[in-house]
This record gives sequence, C-alpha cells and structure tokens, in this order.
Amino acid sequence: MAVNALSPSTLSSITSRASSNWLSPKAGESSKSRKGRPHVPTGGSTRGTTLVWGDYGLRLRDHDRRISASQLKIADATIRQRLRGLKYRLYHRVSANIGVYTSGNDQRMGKGKGSFDYWCVRMPVSRVIFELKGDVHEAVVRDAMRVAGNKLPGVYEFVRKGDPPMMGITKVGDAATEAMLRRPRLDKSVPAPNLEGTAMRMPATSPP
Repeated sequence: MAVNALSPSTLSSITSRASSNWLSPKAGESSKSRKGRPHVPTGGSTRGTTLVWGDYGLRLRDHDRRISASQLKIADATIRQRLRGLKYRLYHRVSANIGVYTSGNDQRMGKGKGSFDYWCVRMPVSRVIFELKGDVHEAVVRDAMRVAGNKLPGVYEFVRKGDPPMMGITKVGDAATEAMLRRPRLDKSVPAPNLEGTAMRMPATSPP
C-alpha cells in the first residue's frame, strides 16, 4: 500500500507544536532553590498518577527522581520523531521549575555561592509525565513511550486510559486495597509485648 508524502505545512497542522514554557519558568526564580527532595504523598493521595486528557501515557515506576529540562526535551523529541507524520496531541504533565546551582572547583566551603546551571523537575513516585491522544495505534505509542523512557533516568511504565491510580508504589484496584493502605500503621488497642518478662524466661547461654 502506497503512502503519500505529507508536506511540512500539513505536518505542522496535524501534530501538536512544541512549547518551551514547560522547560523553564517564565518569571525565573526570586531566590535560589535548595536541593530538596521530591514530594512524598503520605496521606494516601493518588493525585497525578492517572491520565486526564490523553488515552496513553508514560508514568514513573521507580522512586522519586530529579529530571533536568534537557532530559525532558530529549524524551519529548524522541516521541515526536517516532510518531512523525501521524495525527496526535502530546500533553506535558510536569514542568521544569526548580533551578539547580553549582559552584566551581576553586570555591571555598559554604553555601550560597553557586551560579545557575540548569532547570529541573522533582518527580514524585508514580507520577505521569506525558499523555498522548490521537488516531495512533497502541503498539506504535507503546514503542514511542518505551524509547522515551529509556532516555530518562529511572524506570517507567506505559499506562492507558482507565488504569487504576497509584498510592505510593501500589495500584489501587479496589476498595479493600485502598482501605488497607490507609489503615493506621500502629494499632493502639494491641498491647505492647512484655519484653522484661520474656527476657527473664530465656535460658542462660553460659553456666553461672
């Protein structure tokens, strides 16, 4: 079956255009950002773990990561290269809004002297990075997301519309699983074991 070549004007009309505002904040930073750590949802939150606009997506399966803007740009370009000539729209669920500052080798010890190096994003665990919607076969999108995940640090998985949300690293498929994850870690009704009585009953290892 012959495939007609598409002109550059046609390609620009059927594919989503890349925007650079998600790779750096518009207003910059008023003060230097500390290194910090990605947010860890400890209250049973599932925000950002499911698809909102697209039919397919790429989700972080590994622990939290710090991803630079250049790595996100390479992953975005990889997806667009794999789906070149197809009709789709790509959504970005994260934005690089944290500045990374580094100091040279000849700097004395102390904080606050580093110069700006690059923008990055603090990725929590099980957070969706990309979403895709369009008239594209699932196998083609899966391959594009796989290659894009190989360009990024960490381990990623392919998700579809309707997949269960994630609470930490566990998929919340039913109410029983959600109730189990939300249970208190320490039940106050259960008495603590009597360690002193247990120690008194233990036989001596050496003769008196």
